[in-house]
Amino acid sequence: MRSGNAGMKAEKPTRLMTEERRREIVSLLQQQGRVTVDDLTKRFAVSAVTARGDLDALSASGALVRSHGGAVPPLNPAEEYPLAIKESLHQDEKARIARAAVQLIRPGQTVILDAGTTSAQVALQIKKAKIGSLTVITHALNIAMRLADAPDVSLIFVGGIMRPVSTSCVGPQAEQMIRDLHADHFFLSVDGLDPETGLSTPDILEARLNALMIKAARETSVISDASKLGRRSLSQIAALSSVRRVITDNRVTRPMAASIRAAGVDLVLV
Repeated sequence: MRSGNAGMKAEKPTRLMTEERRREIVSLLQQQGRVTVDDLTKRFAVSAVTARGDLDALSASGALVRSHGGAVPPLNPAEEYPLAIKESLHQDEKARIARAAVQLIRPGQTVILDAGTTSAQVALQIKKAKIGSLTVITHALNIAMRLADAPDVSLIFVGGIMRPVSTSCVGPQAEQMIRDLHADHFFLSVDGLDPETGLSTPDILEARLNALMIKAARETSVISDASKLGRRSLSQIAALSSVRRVITDNRVTRPMAASIRAAGVDLVLV
């Protein structure tokens, strides 16, 4: 009996230490805006496995969002975050989504790529796939730079008012240019997808331009990881029914998947 009681008592400090450490991680995250596994191992004298376990547990509870090598605070869909932060989130999922998107493209077609880190992954996959002659239209400087040296890509850059947070161009000049163009595919990366309110993004001018891009393309594919589904951002782009398909990762919930399909939209899970 004594040995059993001793075992039970020994477990309590371990649980308490774990809870205290995780509370400290959340506090540290609020102060610094980001934590890394390396920093946590040094600060708390724990292994990388333990640090990752803490971050995974806090992520599951909604206290933070896992990023490459660490974590960031929960993202507010009404706010827009720098590319450096967004690029560190859901990297594997974005790469799988991009590979699925590129499989839809055929030689000789014209493609519009929206701003965003998933769209940047599509640009990278276009270079790797060597599809053949393509025309790519984009208003995002980071994507244009990725494709600038692609030998088989004819690049059309849509200019306008530069938004530093996303390196994308918006405004009347960009809108007029899109009105004069036509495309086979538009790959749209959204900050929010809600079956009732549709597709959304934090910036009003970005939303206006995205809506015109939908009209300019024969078909539109939403390319967003599952964390964006069920969220509403500030500015509505269009109704969900205005797109042909949604390409997302397999973390999507069954009710959300059913709602997307009920809107007459194809759902591709990767």
